[in-house]
Amino acid sequence: MRLPEQRGELLTRREDGRELHHLVWRLGPGWRVCSSAVLGGGIGPRDWILNAQVPGGYPRMDPDRHLAEIADAEQLTGPGAGLMTAADVTAYTVAADEGVTATATCGLGVRGWAAAAAEGAVGPPRPGTVNIVVTLPVPLSDAALVNAVATATEAKVQALLDAGLDCSGTPTDSVCIAVPGPSADSGSGEPFAGPRSRWGARLARAVHAAVLEGALRES
Repeated sequence: MRLPEQRGELLTRREDGRELHHLVWRLGPGWRVCSSAVLGGGIGPRDWILNAQVPGGYPRMDPDRHLAEIADAEQLTGPGAGLMTAADVTAYTVAADEGVTATATCGLGVRGWAAAAAEGAVGPPRPGTVNIVVTLPVPLSDAALVNAVATATEAKVQALLDAGLDCSGTPTDSVCIAVPGPSADSGSGEPFAGPRSRWGARLARAVHAAVLEGALRES
């Protein structure tokens, strides 16, 4: 099976007179993604991933439709996952560890701790500013995919602290984990992706390195 374009493809578009950028992973058929993406979130087959930059103070109330419009303009077909960020997508960072590749876009102007006294906002959140896309070369079970999201999040927080930032992230961070679908040889896939499992450890190191580089640029 062909691996995705691990660094993503950096593309440019114009919206309302502004030049904006987005990253595209053209995974093709046979891939599964677990994500908290605005478009195509959850667990399921995904043919592509899109991480799109939008202006600060994002005015639209239909981010899923907006992402679908961008995907359509790039001729992305089939099911996909779409993320948004107000961060400069051209400043994306990439790190790899023994087959695992993590790509992060980090904009940390609005940040804080997950457990806070403030009430949650009603309505669509502002576009996320720390987006993480991870590709692995092996299938993962459903449980391991969920575990991988948790491991990526732990590694992100560790990287932010190592960068000297007093926060656990931004209010709308998103994660995408992309893996090949199961096969007759792999069964349901690797059962574990916690930080001390083989693939979870690699994932954690890759995410930590990518987010740390991006956070140090911002701090």
